[in-house]
Amino acid sequence: MTTGTRTAVGEIIGILGGMGPAATADFYAKLVAVTPGSSDQDHLRTVIWSDPTIPDRTEALLGDGPDPTPWLLAGGRVLREAGATVIAIPCNTAHAFVPRIADHVGLPIVHMIGEVARHLTTLSPRIHTAGLLATTGTVRAGLYQEWLDRFGIRLVLPDAISQDREVMAAIHAVKAGTRDEGTTALLSRAARRLTERGAQAVIAGCTEIPLGLPAEAVRVPLVDPAIVLASALVRRARTRGDAGRGSMYCTQYVTRQPCLPPPPQ
Repeated sequence: MTTGTRTAVGEIIGILGGMGPAATADFYAKLVAVTPGSSDQDHLRTVIWSDPTIPDRTEALLGDGPDPTPWLLAGGRVLREAGATVIAIPCNTAHAFVPRIADHVGLPIVHMIGEVARHLTTLSPRIHTAGLLATTGTVRAGLYQEWLDRFGIRLVLPDAISQDREVMAAIHAVKAGTRDEGTTALLSRAARRLTERGAQAVIAGCTEIPLGLPAEAVRVPLVDPAIVLASALVRRARTRGDAGRGSMYCTQYVTRQPCLPPPPQ
């Protein structure tokens, strides 16, 4: 009997990435890190489609750029043709477009933001207020606001100046390959402003943020959605590998009721 995931021989993880490339590589490393096992064979089969030509998601949401939906849909179909059985999208802002592609890619999509909301309910002491560091597109789309409301968690956001001069400036720096003390200082200040307003945890709601903000730089738990998503994929694979047990995930999370179990009382 192995402690790894090799029983889930039919599961193939499809990673729809390139948003950005460094975040995609970081996500795969985290998927490997959270997978239990002692040999190569204990790890999950994975197909990665990293397409950095996908138009900027925030620009699209703000009306300043083309709609990335056709690229996301094409990438999902590439993963399906390559044999993937489930899709993970390690980009928070891209989840604003999940409702447009979910019924057309032919594969279930494990929803990262829904998983983060569920994860917050498992933390102790109980989280009543969470802060969010994310792209302006993610904030404007209300992705985390919608999900955290479902779980009774209040969300605090940076003010307009902090969002522009600290959060977005740091995200652009990481995408440009800059990960230095200056980037960390920007994100640390933004996180501190959120904790001063009552945030008991801070969500690193852009996959570039953990690349520039170490957990020790924040005085409350820093929740990394990429790790949460990777852990959800491992749980799914192990559940599917457990004889006769079905998956608790569904394709569509945003326009229908979530398939996640209810939070603990």
